[in-house]
Amino acid sequence: MRIIYFDIDTLRPDHLGCYGYHRNTSPNIDKIAVEGSIFTNCYTSDAPCLPSRASLFTGRFGIHTGIVGHGGTAADIRLTGKERGFDDKYLRNNWIGTLRSAKYYTVSISPYAERHSAFWFCSGWNEMYNPGKRGHEIADDVFPYAKKWLEDNGKKDNWFLHLNLWDPHTPYRTPLSFEPSFESDPPPSWITEDIIKVHRNSYGPRSARDIGGFDKLKLTQFYKRIQNIREIENLDDFTRWINAYDVGIRYSDDFVGKIVKLIKNLGIYDDTLIIISSDHGESQGELNVYGDHATACHIVNRVPMIIKWPQKKWKKQYNSFIYATDIAATIIEGVGKEVPDFWDGKSIYKEIENGEEFGRNYLVISQSAWTCQRAVRFGSWTLIRTYHTGLRDYPEIMLYDFENDFHMIKNLAEERPDIVGIGLQFLDEWHKQMMKISPSPKDPMWTVIEEGGPYHTRKMLNTYLRRLKRSGREEFIKVIQEKRESD
Repeated sequence: MRIIYFDIDTLRPDHLGCYGYHRNTSPNIDKIAVEGSIFTNCYTSDAPCLPSRASLFTGRFGIHTGIVGHGGTAADIRLTGKERGFDDKYLRNNWIGTLRSAKYYTVSISPYAERHSAFWFCSGWNEMYNPGKRGHEIADDVFPYAKKWLEDNGKKDNWFLHLNLWDPHTPYRTPLSFEPSFESDPPPSWITEDIIKVHRNSYGPRSARDIGGFDKLKLTQFYKRIQNIREIENLDDFTRWINAYDVGIRYSDDFVGKIVKLIKNLGIYDDTLIIISSDHGESQGELNVYGDHATACHIVNRVPMIIKWPQKKWKKQYNSFIYATDIAATIIEGVGKEVPDFWDGKSIYKEIENGEEFGRNYLVISQSAWTCQRAVRFGSWTLIRTYHTGLRDYPEIMLYDFENDFHMIKNLAEERPDIVGIGLQFLDEWHKQMMKISPSPKDPMWTVIEEGGPYHTRKMLNTYLRRLKRSGREEFIKVIQEKRESD
């Protein structure tokens, strides 16, 4: 069997047709979904990019790998220490290393290791190709590598090919010549002028008035699709902004279509296991974040998971709570190998094969790159606990009804203390379980806080306060200073 993993950075599932989106962003992905299975409640344990892929490819949550942020100590994998052998068992027995031990020839086309100095990621691959733009690649930069490798090797058996795309990630740099632009399609209906007005009366990097972060958006050559947008002032601005994101998804989908056509021409499509997923989602107005992945919520941590497994008669849709790394474990068991006993990811292969129930009672999802938050997804609820605001206007506890308030407009924490209590109990239970089996007595999120807070907001307080003053929002300066004292 052959395996292709389409790893599309910053792809939120609810912007795909097969997950119910009203725009035609994903015709090629949707066709694969029809032939395979979609998992509607799949989450990365840790977001954003660096900790997410660390969890997926090592099989362990950030609280165990030590990678929970984008800078400082918590951006590096923990050393095994005196127990380390000639090689490190944790890296030898990662997702890719385990597949290689199952006689799969493993290949990655991705700049990820260089972009994040995540050189542990190199472990297990037979071949690696780096297009060399540190995550600023467009799909057309990646395709020649994929095309050549498949044409040279595709008809061989037992290989795993990782194809990493970055087009939905800011900056939105899909070529202007690419169509469709979605200009004639209405934007998502949940956001209104009134919601934008509320956002503009608040604060925070990447918020409606601060989409550039701590200053005006720097319009480099990449931002051609959102030229002249300095703030989200109204629905017209939001529409142009979301159009740019959705075009990035459609451009990635076009790449998927080209690869599918290629492997069909090679006569190997029917024997190829196809996985389509992402490292995390993207807030597009939710919690007053536009075009970034800054919170531990179901918008940012929920990822698409589409699997077409040859000759399998799996259901078309599964709604159980799972982590992305559970899927990695499932692939391992599906090719006849045992999942390493130290993994946090758990295989659901046998349960799916036997038509049995599977999934977790609840999921804990984390963020420590832009804020320090942990959230619990349970039942129809998302509870978010904030430990460091990252210069944003967030209370300590937020509670949202996933089914009826997917875009998190109304915080129900004060109205539903009973549900808050259940969520906090789950969070405490999870933390005790994780620390009991942790290789370190210290939670890496506390390391982030001790080193000055989330990497992307670290040392940016005075810069942002000056921006607030220049933009006539002095009333928020004292609020932020008080919050920082309690962070």
